Formats: sequence, C-alpha cells, structure tokens
Amino acid sequence: MTKKTIAIGAIALVLIAFTIGRYSRPAATSEHFSQRRILYYVDPMHPSYRSDKPGTAPDCGMALEPVYEGEQSASATPLPAGAVSISSDRQQLYGIRVDTISKHSGPHIVRTTGRVQAEDNRVFRLMAATEGWVQSLQNTPVGTVVKKNELLGTFYSKEFRNAEQAYLTSLTTLDRLKPGHNLDEAVKGNDANIRINEEQLRSLGMSEPQIRELAKSRETTRDITINSPVDGVVLTRDISPLQKFESGAEFYRIADLNKVWILADVFGDEGEIYRPGAKVRVSLRETGKTVSAVVDNQAPVFDPTTHVFKLRLEADNPGYLLRPDMFVDLEFNVTSPAGILVPQEAILDTGMGKTVYVEAAEGVFVAHAVKVGATLGSMVAITSGLSAGDRYVASGSFLVDSESRLRGTPLVAAQMTKNAEMSAPAKDPVCGMPLNDAQARSTQHEETYHGEKFHFCSDNCQNKFRKDPARYTGPNAAASNTTPDTRSEARR
Repeated sequence: MTKKTIAIGAIALVLIAFTIGRYSRPAATSEHFSQRRILYYVDPMHPSYRSDKPGTAPDCGMALEPVYEGEQSASATPLPAGAVSISSDRQQLYGIRVDTISKHSGPHIVRTTGRVQAEDNRVFRLMAATEGWVQSLQNTPVGTVVKKNELLGTFYSKEFRNAEQAYLTSLTTLDRLKPGHNLDEAVKGNDANIRINEEQLRSLGMSEPQIRELAKSRETTRDITINSPVDGVVLTRDISPLQKFESGAEFYRIADLNKVWILADVFGDEGEIYRPGAKVRVSLRETGKTVSAVVDNQAPVFDPTTHVFKLRLEADNPGYLLRPDMFVDLEFNVTSPAGILVPQEAILDTGMGKTVYVEAAEGVFVAHAVKVGATLGSMVAITSGLSAGDRYVASGSFLVDSESRLRGTPLVAAQMTKNAEMSAPAKDPVCGMPLNDAQARSTQHEETYHGEKFHFCSDNCQNKFRKDPARYTGPNAAASNTTPDTRSEARR
C-alpha cells in the first residue's frame, strides 16, 4: 500500500467522524430539551387562561408563555382573593426572601436623629423698656461667645435723665445724714429711696456695672450700656448703629449653652420604651466627636409638621460643641418587650394602611393588613395582623406586590374597605384587565363614546371597541366583559 493511499484513507476517516459528530450532537441536544416537556401555554396577564398550542392571547394579543413540567404554578388553579403565585425559580430570580416569624425581646440599638435646642430657662432676651437711639455696637454678631457683663453696645434715652438725677440726689442726701448718727430714722428712709431709685434704673434697662459706676462717679451719663447677663452665645441681634427703637424692641438674645436640650425624632409609640434617665450617645456629624445625654422625664411631644414625636434629652455641653439648630445622630440602648419584629422593608404602605405578604401555601402569597408599633433600628414591631410561625416575605415584598398588580390581583382583596373599592384601578372595558397609571392616562389607546373616555391595554382591544362600542358599555358591559378563563371554557 502506497503512502498516497494511506493518506487518502486517513482523510476519509476524519471526514466520516466529523460528519457523524455533527449530525449526532443536535439529536443529543434535542433529547436534552425534550426532557422538559411543555404542559401548556398561559397568558402572562391572565395566568388562568390556558392553551395547548403556542400563539397569542385572544384578547390582548400578547405572546403566550410555556409552562414546563415540574414548573407548574399555583396560579393555574384558583387562588384566594388577594393572593399571588410566584414559582421558586422566580423568587430566586427576583431576590425574594421568605422567613419565619418568631417573637423577639431583649436589648436593641436604636438609631435616630435629633436637633439641638437651647434650654428655655437659659435663654435671656435683652429688650428696650423705653424708646431711644442706638449709639454704638460692639463686634458681637450671631454666634459670638460672650462673657457675663461684657459690653455689647450703648444707647440714648431721655427717660434715664430724671431717674439718674433722683438716684444721685438720694445718694447725696445720705452722705449728709450719716455723720450725725442721731437721725437713724431719716437715714433708713433715705436708704429706702436709694433702693427704689436703683430699681427704677434697672427697670429702664441700666445694667448693674453701670449703676455701680454711677454711684461711684456721682455724674449722670448720656450713654446707657447694654451688657451680657451671662456667659453664653449670641443667638440673635436685632439692632444696628444709630437705629431708633421703640419700647419693647428686642436688642439681643443670649443663651447659656453649658447645658442644652436635644429633641430626638421617634415614631409611633417608640417613646414608651425610652425610660427617663436612660443614657444616649450623641455623635456630631461635622466634627466626629461624641457626647452623652440622658432622656428627660417629659413625655414626647407630637410635631404636626414632621408627623413624629419629639423626645427631649438633656446634655452637658463642654466647649459649646453643641449649638442650637445643629443636627446630631443618636444611639439608644433600649430593651423591648417580647413581641413580633419584622424588617422595615417587609412592610408596604398602601396609603390606607400597612401590609405584609404572608406565604399561605408554597409559592402563594397573600397580603395581610398589619398594625405597627415601635421602630427598633431596622426592625419594626407588629402589634396585630401576624402570628408567630407565619412565613412572610422578609425581603423583596415590593416585587411581590408588583407581580400581584401585574396579574391584576388586588393588594388586599379580602380586607379592602369600601373606600379602597372606590379607588380601584381602571380596567380595559373589552378584556377587563386592570390598567396601570400610565395606561390609564395614555392617549394612544383612548376612545371617547357618549362623552365618556375609555382606555385599553392593546391595539386589539381598542379595535374591538371601535367596531361595537355599545357592546362594552352600559348594561351590556357586564355580559360582554368576561374574564379570559370564562371565554376559554366557553370555546371548549
């Protein structure tokens, strides 16, 4: 056998092997896919509609989806009112996590925010008791730290003239009477006049340092000084140089900030678990420093603007780290009573109440109306609506709700009130499918009949309506607007 014959034979064998492999591989692949037998096809908008063949939904024209053996969904069978069925594969795809409810108790760290406020009894308002003119002001804008009796400014008021003169006259008279030592009653009477004159000067707004200076110099002064009554921080300054002011005008507002209040934001009945005297960790966002505070014995006050309760804390303020209106982060160490706690993301707010999805059967979820209590960090206490041992959607509840709405299932159909029924979403008058907000407002699928506007889920339904609108409106609507599963049964 020649080398040429051997080479030709080898090439032929390679070609034969390639051909066999090429045509045998699809067969194996087909056999692999054939193991997943298609049971039937369903309308994705109406899972109760079945078909033995692929195609489109008779009402909306959407492509039918196959249901494979082993993937049957409970949606193919009648579901309880308000329920939605999601297969385990879809749960995994959506990131839905189901957990079992158990009662929890013990210590928790609760984090919230608070706003610093000066204590009411530590805020001093310097006000004018007479009318006059501002003469001068020191450089003490808002935020300035001032010392007790520090000069803030001066003003002129003619009403001080008579009061000063009466005070100096009383002092002069007392000086004349004292050397005799035989006129005790006269001396006592004059002392009383001096005290009265001093009180008059104070009531007009003269500071203690200036009254002492007046008694020492025995000379009237034109400029009345404005002095800080305490060590503190200037909160407001409402005067300017050469300004004319009326009686009752506020010059300064100065706060002693050695101790401050912090108003903590708490929700619902959270305030009940914060006992007076409990310590709180206060963190300053701007500086990263921390101080301590304690819960005051005052009951939380409801704020109608923010719809939260304000729990008052008391804090020492070394170095004036905390300033009024500053926002801080708070950490509470609280002990909650035994109860049901669920993550905040498990709770849906419908606008009419709060709900949690509970697994009624494998892959079948029903929304339960719940009442919530205190918020403990990322967990929320449930006071009613759930029981220990229930399996609930702990994560991805909004995806379950979206699936429920996509399939036209009411959120809590079995527990909806009359008001909820009145606010039900619009429906396609032809196929009866609920329309989302975008569809209900769309002008693309909109028709007007006898002055009333109708919206549709697809071109197919809109065309049917155009051909015979009377069939889908008025008294005929109930008879014609049947669900897809009813019409499919009729065709069978």
